[in-house]
Amino acid sequence: VQLQASGGGLVQPGGSLRLSCAASRVTLAYYAVAWFRQAPGKERERISCFTSTDNTLYYTNSMKGRFALSRDLAKNTVYLQMNSLKPEDTAVYYCASGNTCREIVAPRGPGTQVTVSS
Repeated sequence: VQLQASGGGLVQPGGSLRLSCAASRVTLAYYAVAWFRQAPGKERERISCFTSTDNTLYYTNSMKGRFALSRDLAKNTVYLQMNSLKPEDTAVYYCASGNTCREIVAPRGPGTQVTVSS
């Protein structure tokens, strides 16, 4: 299943962005949705996952307290709310779905660029 990440842009340090992950052919309410990112010159990393029971898993401690996931059933969309953004959060962000968070190992669709800079 290919998902579409959107909502990226340029933001100043300390600012916020909300990324969206939308699906057109599946109902995301039944699936886990994971977020990945890839910063320039670095490997892609999995940063967080929203389980099918609406629990949030964080794979990077630096995001706890700053990033939050939520789901809008009516819009069939999962959101990644990013607050207190830092320059090191600059990356292309991707999302992917699966039956469980464990089985989501890589995104398939295009990502959205987030640039944190003054």
